Amino acid sequence: MTFTNRLAEYVRACFTGLWIESHEHQDALVAMAQLCRQEDWRMATWDIEQGLKIPGTETGANASDPLAAIRAVNSLATPDGTAILVLQNFHRFLQSAEIVQALAQQVVTGKQNRTIIVVLAPVVSLPVELEKLFVVLEHELPSREQLEEIAQGIATEEGEFPAGRERETLLDAAVGLTRYEAENAFSLSLVREGRLTASTLWQQKAQMLKKSGTLQLYRGGDDFSRLGGLSALKAFTKRALLQPTRDNPLKRPRGVMLLSPPGCGKSQFCKALGSEVGRPVLILDVGSLMGSLVGQSEERTRHALKTIDAMAPCVVMIDEVEKAFAGVNGSGDSGVSSRMFGTFLSWLSDHESDVFVVCTANDVSKLPPEFGRSERFDGVFFVDLPSREEKDAIWHIYLQLFEIEPNQRRPQDDNFTGAEIRACCRLAALLDVPLLQAAQNVVPVAVTAAESVERLRTWASGRCLDASHPGIYQHRDGSGKTRRRVSRDSSNN
Repeated sequence: MTFTNRLAEYVRACFTGLWIESHEHQDALVAMAQLCRQEDWRMATWDIEQGLKIPGTETGANASDPLAAIRAVNSLATPDGTAILVLQNFHRFLQSAEIVQALAQQVVTGKQNRTIIVVLAPVVSLPVELEKLFVVLEHELPSREQLEEIAQGIATEEGEFPAGRERETLLDAAVGLTRYEAENAFSLSLVREGRLTASTLWQQKAQMLKKSGTLQLYRGGDDFSRLGGLSALKAFTKRALLQPTRDNPLKRPRGVMLLSPPGCGKSQFCKALGSEVGRPVLILDVGSLMGSLVGQSEERTRHALKTIDAMAPCVVMIDEVEKAFAGVNGSGDSGVSSRMFGTFLSWLSDHESDVFVVCTANDVSKLPPEFGRSERFDGVFFVDLPSREEKDAIWHIYLQLFEIEPNQRRPQDDNFTGAEIRACCRLAALLDVPLLQAAQNVVPVAVTAAESVERLRTWASGRCLDASHPGIYQHRDGSGKTRRRVSRDSSNN
């Protein structure tokens, strides 16, 4: 159902308090004006700069007074008609007790003469006195079809608007922009490239996310060829994401949970995945969602998830998720972390957008069991230290990257992760020393945190999918035997 249809239903049902959340006030006003003409309703608008504007009349001396604007709506009423007053950016005035009281009284009395108060604002910020009196409507962002119309109106010359797969890629890049942002991005693309290209739109999206402060857009060029090992995880995610699922939302992939010791390539995998399947990677910084005001953290969480939905299709990475929601089981933050975590869990289960979520974790003991249940993720994978074959592939990648002689002797790397192999190569290039000498500056995490790494491996055995080989992960000890979890009978001494 469109925004106009939803608005018409509420007005006909005489909902006298409506709050419309929109970043594009002009488009929302045009839609409301068209609806009022169709239904023969009277409509007036008010903002602090232009004051009260009533069609066919002149504004008074106190036109910029918000209290006077609220009281003026009754002058629009007719015996058998409907009158609508649109208050733009009125959330800025709701700190005044007098204005809140006047607005509450007008919403209640508006039932008698069918006068509707509409607050048009970019955020929903209702005082507790008005929460039960207003209904919130969202003015949705432009659809792909509307964005295509905007592009066609700007790219009028032959060859400026691409066709086929290139056009689909362009529209994918434009989804999530407002009309104003899309028009600017299309125009900038024409000036830079002489035609519409997706790269300029991604730059505009990166600017949009930077302003929000909660999401970061990653558009690196590294694909799976720059990432050694993880063959089973690569095959699983590529097959899931490259299936045609646009027409059937029920078949869309949901995401994966990656568990491993630090430095095994979880974050690098997520960034490479975006390039491999042609999707942007959004990095969600949960710490940036925390706010100092009551309710601000929860509001930022909802806004970030709404932005992610608008950016679909995309890949979302939440790195070290157990640290991001570290306060879930505590009470030091008055339950803020628990509420944020609950919102995020609900979104993981219920979102219908084409968003693939990759969460990484180093310590499973800090995660509640409900986090990794089925239908929140397509699979929970354990990324172990690389095998001999995987280490050789990683050495080959980084020796080439740092332009190091490949035939020189390598250090003992039984406990090395991919990050430690990279560190060894980088230090060898930085200090201009052989690999054996550079390795003296690298202490593997499997040595410094041997107990926690072994505990993590033991927990994952039989519980997680193996990122390197198809099937369930089975931890093997130094002799090659599978390690089994043994439970002791409490009756035995």
